[in-house]
Amino acid sequence: VKDSEVRVQVCSWQFDWLTGTMWVFKSASDSGGHPHLFSLNGHKGRQTWEYDPNAGTPEQRAKVEQLRAAYTANRHKQHHSADELLRLQCADRIAAKKYSPPREPITDGEIPSAEGVEQHLKGAISFYECLQQDDGHFPGDYGGPMFLMPGLIIALYTTSVLDKVLSPEAQREMVRYLYNHQNEDGGFGLHIEGASTMFGTALSYVTLRLLGEDADRPEVVQARNWIHSRGGATYITSWGKFWLSVLGVYSWNGQNPTPPEMWLLPYNKWTGIGMLHPGRYWCHCRMVYLPMSYIYGLRGTCKETALTAAIRAELYPMPYDTIDWNAARNQIAKEDLYYPHPLIQDILWWSLYQAEGLLLGSRLRKAALKECMKHIHYEDENTRYVDIGPVNKVINMLCCWFEDPDSLAFKKHLPRVHDYLWVAEDGMKMQGYNGSQLWDTSFAVQAMLDSGLVDVAANALKKAHNYIEQSQVVQEADPPLSAYYRHISKGAWPFSTRDHGWPISDCTSEGFKAALGLAALQNPDLVGEGLSLERLEQAVEVILSYQNRDGGMATYENTRSFHALEIINPAETFGDIVVDYSYVECTSACVTALTAFQKLHPGTKLSSRIKSCLDKAESFIRRIQRPDGSWYGSWGVCFTYGTWFGVTALASGGATAANDESVRKACSFLVERQRLDGGWGESYLSCQDKVTGSWAYASPSKYEELCGLVRM
Repeated sequence: VKDSEVRVQVCSWQFDWLTGTMWVFKSASDSGGHPHLFSLNGHKGRQTWEYDPNAGTPEQRAKVEQLRAAYTANRHKQHHSADELLRLQCADRIAAKKYSPPREPITDGEIPSAEGVEQHLKGAISFYECLQQDDGHFPGDYGGPMFLMPGLIIALYTTSVLDKVLSPEAQREMVRYLYNHQNEDGGFGLHIEGASTMFGTALSYVTLRLLGEDADRPEVVQARNWIHSRGGATYITSWGKFWLSVLGVYSWNGQNPTPPEMWLLPYNKWTGIGMLHPGRYWCHCRMVYLPMSYIYGLRGTCKETALTAAIRAELYPMPYDTIDWNAARNQIAKEDLYYPHPLIQDILWWSLYQAEGLLLGSRLRKAALKECMKHIHYEDENTRYVDIGPVNKVINMLCCWFEDPDSLAFKKHLPRVHDYLWVAEDGMKMQGYNGSQLWDTSFAVQAMLDSGLVDVAANALKKAHNYIEQSQVVQEADPPLSAYYRHISKGAWPFSTRDHGWPISDCTSEGFKAALGLAALQNPDLVGEGLSLERLEQAVEVILSYQNRDGGMATYENTRSFHALEIINPAETFGDIVVDYSYVECTSACVTALTAFQKLHPGTKLSSRIKSCLDKAESFIRRIQRPDGSWYGSWGVCFTYGTWFGVTALASGGATAANDESVRKACSFLVERQRLDGGWGESYLSCQDKVTGSWAYASPSKYEELCGLVRM
């Protein structure tokens, strides 16, 4: 589409904003020396965006508007943004990069020469180096879910700090983002590629209204009609019911109980009931339902305003005071129902619902709320108020405010809100984490080392090495770990930043492999000093600790209870969230990391334990391979991703298509699904449906999947 055509095709809501606005990306910023912001390593990896009305030239501002308009014109075909604003900020460096790829296209059937391939690699490394930040990490957008930002806006509105935390320009960009990701039927999805759901639509509608959008605006009316045509907001999922209850536009009586008393249950296995203790849940599940249970137990609700009263009237096609809230507890729109409640769950919730009248305000309830806040404060302090993810970060912040609106804890939460916000040509979004800095940097290092062009990549590698070294967890969370249900973390790497600090099996393994690869060069002048053997062995200890009884590795912690505990999963939208499972991706990352360590440091005190771990892990990976040769990937899309990891693990032990049946089956699976353009592609629906079908033809080839498969 030509630029002139783009400007004609943009939606009416965008015209108000064609004034040339500039957002500036900041790396490792302390937000001007904010008094309530603290860090373990000088904020390395911290990603924030700041609005600067004086930034940029007139040409650059015009370019920003062109990029925004182009995205909007194509938003229903290409849902993902391309980080164009970040790249625009790096434009001068990109223009001055040392190497460029060959200009001549490769014709069909042509086999590139070795010199040509090297030229392409040099051009790619030079481009990527231009995006690297001074602290060594590679920044990028980690957005996608549509249910994150609404919780933030509801929390900020409830605590009366919306305008203090978010500037008018930030709020405008959030509105831009929501309109850009409104589906053609007027609704909003669970994520930006998804079909409309009540969860996505009702929360996005509320967010637009709280951000100042008029109820009569056509796009808002369209969203409201979508909600009404499906029975109204009583059909939202349980997480949505929670947020609407907090805002005061849905009754707490229409919520299935989330009793804080569950945190007072005994934890020990011998008690039997200890296997149900929330300390045994997957950490993301545990850390979300912890503050949720506090808010539920307290009935924390926003003070009514004219706006909340209006929203309450708008969300339902019937008078609010006629709603049967007991029936509403289990009303879920068919578009949202991914994990239906089993009968035993309905019986459990009904029983707790009947008991709630006795618990509310009781001594037991007060003791439970106190226990919840003890764990909430621990999580906040040990993550520097970043918290494990965006959902619990926002609810933890809300808990601190309900406990004491003038508390230091609440004030420490506010500057960390910006760690989760990202600006691109589609607007401002809330990310699914505070970034993927360590993860992306580790893979970048491994790719550059694999290219063999260390001299070309030396500057980028040295800076990345510093980031990896600075991001390793070098001290445990506050003791005693067992009292707060925390896994060991000393020696591990997180997904994003050291300040976040939660250890993860595959992030530890990928950071570890990058550190090993750099140390193996034995050239500190070129790429920096390698990590000491002591720190490497600490990482090995953490990796070994992740192995479960089945031989596989889970994510943040070991599997702590029975898989059957999933029967009490109350989140209708998400499956397999109650306990931590062993995954092919996590297991493969650990296998390749331990194998690399054995090759570089044979005969250490850990060698026998490593061998035993590798044997069990290999058996697990072979056992979970599907009959068609694939592996189901849980942390990427999906069978292509899982198969990459499965084969990589086996290959690290010497397996090839020539000598191993599992590898042959995997290769056959991939070859049969290669696209005509030579690449591989896969729809997110294969994650949801867990079947392969014709998934390989559902989307264009994906670069990251192609790179992974080539490395096999």
